[in-house]
Amino acid sequence: MFDKILIANRGEIACRIIKSAQKMGIKTVAVYSDADRNALHVSMADEAVHIGPAPANQSYIVIDKIMAAIAQTGAQAVHPGYGFLSENRKFAEALEAAGVAFIGPPASAIESMGDKITSKKLAQEAGVSTVPGYMGLIADADEAVKISGEIGYPVMIKASAGGGGKGMRIAWDDAGAREGFQSSKNEAASSFGDDRIFIEKFVTQPRHIEIQVLADQHGNCVYLHERECSIQRRNQKVIEEAPSPFLDATTRAAMGAQAVALAQAVGYTSAGTVEFIVDASQNFFFLEMNTRLQVEHPVTELITGIDLVEQMIRVAAGDKLPFAQSDLHINGWAMESRLYAEDPYRNFLPSTGRLTRYRPPEETVSDVARVRNDTGVYEGGEISMFYDPMIAKLCTWAPTRLAAIDGMRTALDSFEVEGIGHNLPFLSAVMEHPRFISGDITTAFIEEEYPDGFTGTTLPDDLLTRVAAAATAMFRVAEIRRSRISGTMDNHERVVGSDWVVRAQGCQMRVQIDAEKSGAEVTVDGTTLRVTSDWTPGNPLARLMVGGTPLVMKVGKVTAGFRLRLRGADLIVRVLTPRQAELAALMPEKLPPDTSKLLLCPMPGLVVSINVAAGDEVFEGQPLATVEAMKMENILRAERKGTVAKINAAAGDSLRVDDIIMEFE
Repeated sequence: MFDKILIANRGEIACRIIKSAQKMGIKTVAVYSDADRNALHVSMADEAVHIGPAPANQSYIVIDKIMAAIAQTGAQAVHPGYGFLSENRKFAEALEAAGVAFIGPPASAIESMGDKITSKKLAQEAGVSTVPGYMGLIADADEAVKISGEIGYPVMIKASAGGGGKGMRIAWDDAGAREGFQSSKNEAASSFGDDRIFIEKFVTQPRHIEIQVLADQHGNCVYLHERECSIQRRNQKVIEEAPSPFLDATTRAAMGAQAVALAQAVGYTSAGTVEFIVDASQNFFFLEMNTRLQVEHPVTELITGIDLVEQMIRVAAGDKLPFAQSDLHINGWAMESRLYAEDPYRNFLPSTGRLTRYRPPEETVSDVARVRNDTGVYEGGEISMFYDPMIAKLCTWAPTRLAAIDGMRTALDSFEVEGIGHNLPFLSAVMEHPRFISGDITTAFIEEEYPDGFTGTTLPDDLLTRVAAAATAMFRVAEIRRSRISGTMDNHERVVGSDWVVRAQGCQMRVQIDAEKSGAEVTVDGTTLRVTSDWTPGNPLARLMVGGTPLVMKVGKVTAGFRLRLRGADLIVRVLTPRQAELAALMPEKLPPDTSKLLLCPMPGLVVSINVAAGDEVFEGQPLATVEAMKMENILRAERKGTVAKINAAAGDSLRVDDIIMEFE
């Protein structure tokens, strides 16, 4: 076994690998860029080596710098994580030439499976079901339009060396194919240094289901069941689960057998993932093989009890797999929610800045419920614009799917993140969505259910009643504390009334409270609920029992009430006396400023291009500018017809949120 391994990665996956290595008694080496000097993975590792400036193409994906770090530290093996150099054949070959073990597949397998065009051809030869498409190289946008027409719209335009949703576009017509080809090509070149593009048929109403495989150097290969990854946005996975709520045992076995056959056909070793698109009739088609560890591997670990990182290390050291296919069973259900540094209220655009508060829910392990959080950040740390926006993967496990969902709801409500925009409210909203709960999902779920973007959720009446009861009980506690000017508590409890009016979510509710030391009986519009809690004023997280059911809320103080966040909702809850409520109804509502004649930068980023000039007449949907952030290009389009009055930015400019890019007449 190895004495020391180097992790050629950063963030949560580097931390994840370090944990398994430490469990195995193996020393670890971290590498870091200028932006990651104070990163969590650096502090967790036994050693750390600086490898260059913040941009990944000057640090994390420069093979010579990683090789120098290996030589400097004497590491015997390298785990690449995912992204960066994880599927780079030249890196694997450089390690082999240096006598350093690559904790991943052979270079030949990376070459054949890492290239999506080649892998599809090999899959066809191995008898794996594949999606119709054009696997040759595509010279330009005109050829892309021609090929797309021959395949038949809709089509998927994909980067050959792609991954993580980058370099992928769906085109529904010639205009979309032309624009998507160029955007995919640009993203592919920026992210992977390889701008080759291919096109395949887009399967409508698809599910994205993948099979985890694991193979050793002695001819043994198994599949560790499947993961459902259909909740995606812009081809980037957001929520994953294992197993899939859709597959039956027969289809699962058939997909697993094909995945193993493909892995064996290319001499694959280590952990890998074979991705399939599955239609409504459970017909499945090969998409690609990821020759690395997947982001969503924790859900597989939770339902199988197998540490995939440990097995990858052992396989690289020459060990045989300690189990056969017949030993692998599905135990319970696991959910994974990806916490991204992106603002769901701004069309999920990336957000950067300092984490002024970062308090994940407590990780727990029991026979009936588990909570796991894979993260690479800490409170006070900086979220950089240079890397992927994912900052944590929150996972829950339970014996059943509904119990795993319920555990995820509570864990998300308990997750405190401040200082940056983040997608916790959206993740919570999905967990509450009836269609998700039923398992009736496709890769179009987010597009179909949130066609106008995410603006928060509206709590159902029963939950709003519970929130009103909780807020009243909390407000009473705060008022008692505020009234303690002098003397004993008993002298001042009498000034806090029992009749209140709660205003929230456009509703007004009459509330009466009868409190004692152990809790309170709160009646909201005729419904009486018992409320107990140890919450104290100033605590940003409230855990209560309301009507015999747990309720967790993030709490902020506002005038005459609270800002409460739970289940995807962000509420201002006012707790007023009856007289205050009468007067409040007469107060005018303050309107936000009019920005309808401005194009504002929606996130911190770099201006790639300005597509119009002052004086131009623009039409709804017309591209106005392209801004790049966290390795993704974002095209900003006109919302309505108008005339450009002034351009305030140029290609190459670095902009902040809400900087004015252009003005309209």
